[in-house]
Amino acid sequence: MTECAKRILLVEDDAMIASGLVYALEAEGYSVTHCGNAADALRIAADGPPVDLAILDMQLPDGTGFDVREKLKNTNTAVIFLTVVDDEGNIVRAFEGGADDYITKPFRLRELLARVKRTLNQHADERNSPIQIGGATIDITAGKVHINGAPIDLTALEYRLLLTFAQNKGQILSRSQILESIWDSAGNFVEDNTLTVYIKRLREKLGESVSIETVRGLGYRVD
Repeated sequence: MTECAKRILLVEDDAMIASGLVYALEAEGYSVTHCGNAADALRIAADGPPVDLAILDMQLPDGTGFDVREKLKNTNTAVIFLTVVDDEGNIVRAFEGGADDYITKPFRLRELLARVKRTLNQHADERNSPIQIGGATIDITAGKVHINGAPIDLTALEYRLLLTFAQNKGQILSRSQILESIWDSAGNFVEDNTLTVYIKRLREKLGESVSIETVRGLGYRVD
């Protein structure tokens, strides 16, 4: 598994299917987190590190794949439904709700892996497009930030911090989620007690162009 392995959340209650999928996906170089029910998946979606792709079973012991998709809807997480449910109503609902693909069981493993790769590539292309957040524009390709057309000077960590907020617009991010996301590329963890300092510096540089809201007891949010 590489340092920059794509993160996949697999929500599947059938232990045999899940075991085979985890093995196959990890063999392809992905980092996989498996949940067997909606409750665990919702907890990961809310408190765990951001994931690049969620593969969701439609029918779960304590809910549905739609419940998990709803939790992920304001993130940049791609979604593939993997389910025995093949009626038109659910398929339409899934795509109207933002699903990237819909695969019915039984499935061919090589085809599923190909669809996973295609979906992740499509989202990678979308993520390279400039992101607008408030009055700031993030040029992903160049790694630069402009406010009302004028460039601003951010450190690498401040840039990753702003990008994390931009990719999770409207979501409350806990301190642990933020720290996980801005983990130093050299492998050094950013200490929790310094996060407040970095956010303060970022606020000062952004001025009134982007509002980073402190949600007491929960974390931070940018709308």
